[in-house]
Amino acid sequence: MQVSNSERANILVQALPYIKKYAGATVVVKYGGNAMLDDELKSAVMSDIVLMQLVGINVVLVHGGGPEINAMLKRIGKESKFIGGMRYTDEETIGIVQQVLAGKVNKDLVQLLEDAGGRAIGLCGLDGSLLKADRLEEDLGFVGEIREVNVDILRDAAQNGYIPIVSTVAAGYHGEVYNINADIAAARIAAELGAMKLILMTDVCGLLRNKDDENTLIPVVNVSDVRRLKKEGVINGGMIPKIDCCVDAVRRGVNRAHIIDGRIAHSILVELFTDEGIGTMFY
Repeated sequence: MQVSNSERANILVQALPYIKKYAGATVVVKYGGNAMLDDELKSAVMSDIVLMQLVGINVVLVHGGGPEINAMLKRIGKESKFIGGMRYTDEETIGIVQQVLAGKVNKDLVQLLEDAGGRAIGLCGLDGSLLKADRLEEDLGFVGEIREVNVDILRDAAQNGYIPIVSTVAAGYHGEVYNINADIAAARIAAELGAMKLILMTDVCGLLRNKDDENTLIPVVNVSDVRRLKKEGVINGGMIPKIDCCVDAVRRGVNRAHIIDGRIAHSILVELFTDEGIGTMFY
């Protein structure tokens, strides 16, 4: 379908008030799911991030890397083990997690963003004591619970024109390294930065009243309604931890949190710069 010049102009006019609104604001994007695996979607995400920076938004990109970790563990003959949706991380596995996330995945994303015309710097939670953690009480091995978030290094990067790309391994207090869930880390970083928005990219279109019917999307949720929606069974399964992250971020001062469909190209721009938005917004 061809877009006429007048339609192009209307799209830009519609975006203008949002560009003004977000200029100088901070937006934290958690990047994961299919958008990290599909080359076309990767390219779309990188161009979205660059455009956001060019219109004056301070962007922080926080990423996971589960499929790459699984592939590396398989390569060395080690089975991936999950408990309650969280990766069990023994001493050997945390070494692989650090190597894959802070090494390969993080630096691949830096290069992709640079190739798209942006200026990026790759960081992990160990850099500048960005993330400090203790071991989770549950028996998940070297999986951490964040105790401190020190965002000075992120602010310094932004002030110098760089987009920080953060992999979520954290420093312990006695030399340990901990694996941190990327959604949780993104929510805490967004709160500490006083971000205007937290955006979680997922492989679903948002919160559905009926999980089998995408026409039942709930576009807006007040965080005070989340407990009721859980009781009703609307929020269940794998959506619970993601929505809990959104609730935590909003209660810690983030203006809005969003779960958006990363399977749709340029979904970040649709959320930020159109009247309709996309996915589910929590406020």
